[in-house]
Amino acid sequence: MTQPGFQPPPYPYERLSGLRALAESLDGGLVDCSIGTPCDPPSEEVIHALASSGLERGYPTSAGSNDLREAAQRWMRRRFSIAVPTSAIGACIGTKEFVGSTAQYLALRRPEKKVVLFPDISYPTYAMGATLAGLTPVAVPTERGRLRLEDVDEGTAENALMVWSNSPSNPTGDLDDLAALATWGRAHGVPVFSDECYAEFTWSDRPRTVLERGLEGLVAVHSLSKRSNLAGMRLGFYAGDEAIVEYLRSVRQHAGLMVPGPVQFAGVVALDDDDQVATQRVRYAERLALMVDALRNIGYDAHLPAGTFYLWVKAPQRLGDGWALAHELAERGGMLVSPGDLYGPQGADYVRVAVVQPTERLELVAARLLATG
Repeated sequence: MTQPGFQPPPYPYERLSGLRALAESLDGGLVDCSIGTPCDPPSEEVIHALASSGLERGYPTSAGSNDLREAAQRWMRRRFSIAVPTSAIGACIGTKEFVGSTAQYLALRRPEKKVVLFPDISYPTYAMGATLAGLTPVAVPTERGRLRLEDVDEGTAENALMVWSNSPSNPTGDLDDLAALATWGRAHGVPVFSDECYAEFTWSDRPRTVLERGLEGLVAVHSLSKRSNLAGMRLGFYAGDEAIVEYLRSVRQHAGLMVPGPVQFAGVVALDDDDQVATQRVRYAERLALMVDALRNIGYDAHLPAGTFYLWVKAPQRLGDGWALAHELAERGGMLVSPGDLYGPQGADYVRVAVVQPTERLELVAARLLATG
């Protein structure tokens, strides 16, 4: 009998269909806080650039245009006070694509390494990227966002192809110790990939990058999806260790991975626009505070995050787990949220609330919850 090959599991958010129907049944309809999809408009200047680049006809550069990489360079200098050469920067078709494919490409370079390390509560694509590469995903315990790399045994460390960090963390909003992460990676010869796509929405500290510790053995990953409300454009970049970046740029060029030319052109405008980000920070800060108050007022354990636009809320003991809390929030508030086990077994007692909906929609949820409290 032929043995079945790889069968993809259900996509995490497809499991929410029943809760979605429950929330949609309320007067006023569903308020979808399950996925971190920006709802606010990007700047008019970006839209104009997207429509007027004149770059629709020719093939774009896979590595990213010089203008785009220089804009990323300028942004990192402004935001983190670091100088990264454009030779150490590459474009990607949104960072999810990069997260999902990089383990496969690195494994071709180091086929003897079989393990990908990632946070035990995290965005599911870190583990899936390892699986798609035929590698072993190994979850590293976290403590308030910090990877407990001291818990990784020597055999696993020696077999590690790479380690992923996500700070600020999706879903918890916690911050990792990026300096300790860089030190551990270099000491063990394990490349560090630091997903920093929520850096602009760091609340408890200034935005940070692992590249503040230098470039050797380190790669930072950034996105315009959240920063500039451009998730539909699919544009991000990676920067760091020149040898790793150059290798990935070459492999990705052979694979035909290219950000469309008009998107690269508009990305320059977006990366140079800090005012739009400042406006967006105010929106998310207000929405986070609104939802924390709404959830606390009726007895839920909600706290402002150290970063991101997510709330990581523990289910009350009377409910038991995150699915039960998600059901209650859908039933009482018409709000769809993500049960925490979508981000790993350690998240089973929580839900993630993405405060991406317009403020008036979140106020509707708050009023519904208060009325049923």
